[in-house]
Amino acid sequence: MSRRTTIQIAGYGLVCLTILLVPTFYDDAFVLNKYSRYLVLGILAMALSLSWGYTGILNLGQATSFGLGSYCMAMGLKLRTVPVHTGSAGLPDFMVWNNVQTLPWFWEPFYYMTFAILAGILVPVVFAILLGWFIFRGRVTGVYVAIITLAVLVVVNLLIIDQQRYTGGFNGITDLAQLEVFGLTFDAYGSSSYYLIATCLTFSLFFALAITKSKAGLILQAIRDQENRVRYFGYDVAGFKMFAFAASAGIAGLAGMLYTIVMEFASPTFLSVPLSLSVVIWCAVGGRQSLLGATIGAIVVTGVQGALSESETFLDTWTLIMGFLFIAVVLFLPKGLAGAADALIDRLLSRTGSGRAELEIMKPNTAFPHEKEAAE
Repeated sequence: MSRRTTIQIAGYGLVCLTILLVPTFYDDAFVLNKYSRYLVLGILAMALSLSWGYTGILNLGQATSFGLGSYCMAMGLKLRTVPVHTGSAGLPDFMVWNNVQTLPWFWEPFYYMTFAILAGILVPVVFAILLGWFIFRGRVTGVYVAIITLAVLVVVNLLIIDQQRYTGGFNGITDLAQLEVFGLTFDAYGSSSYYLIATCLTFSLFFALAITKSKAGLILQAIRDQENRVRYFGYDVAGFKMFAFAASAGIAGLAGMLYTIVMEFASPTFLSVPLSLSVVIWCAVGGRQSLLGATIGAIVVTGVQGALSESETFLDTWTLIMGFLFIAVVLFLPKGLAGAADALIDRLLSRTGSGRAELEIMKPNTAFPHEKEAAE
């Protein structure tokens, strides 16, 4: 293992450890719930970084996987709701209101919480594989991928809203039970849910980092830079793209499940175009070619947005302020926060006479030699 990789892992570990220590300083239930939401959105941004920053797949429909994971968890928790919130024979309340007599067959497996958790990850993965097969086998690239994924997001969103009898329509799925696993109850406003989300964030970060450091990860970066050259060397470009697309979808599905736990409902807004476009902005602010940068970018942007929107001083102007901040980042930090951190590290190293390549905590390997290594 190179020194650079060792330092990078240490940097990731330090950030994750800091996140895990937050409940020792804040015991306010509302604050923990708010921070938990920020962490979940950080996971979602990191998932997009894996496909966009490392493979060059701009997925404007990232919220599709997020929403599917959210609804899978909500379906499992809804069937565990106290009887007062359900109708006859344990039917969800919105089905009773829509004159549904029996529980639909596709709801029945969600009586098992294990199935609901697995479905929250596997359903987005399978959906991404099927969609990716048509896109990447057809050699669709660039902006057309973005358009297709955005169109699919709109279709799925409309389908969820239209099938009100089975999905709750505009209202979504509400009045959910708390998640219980191995006798542990995860209260949305307790430290247990925060630790669950922080642990999942840590696992997801290192899982994605392991992918980027593997030979497959080098090939993905080579595809991003020179797709035709990688294809010339005999690699299955479509297969690698589908892998990155599906891995990103699985992580986004996990984020969606966690978001349902912390928000205590699932809503069509989780599959909305504004959310999906916001994820792209978070990645751009943090640095799309950095997993940790994208995560921090989402946490910082949503945190600042929450602070401004809750302030009486900026109640009417916070959207304008956020717009100026985004413009400033694009103009002065084209590589995001991760790029700024890398430039600062370069300056510090230049004063000590060290080489630039020895210490890059947040920036991935993008140099041309990695294309050669991937090809070999």
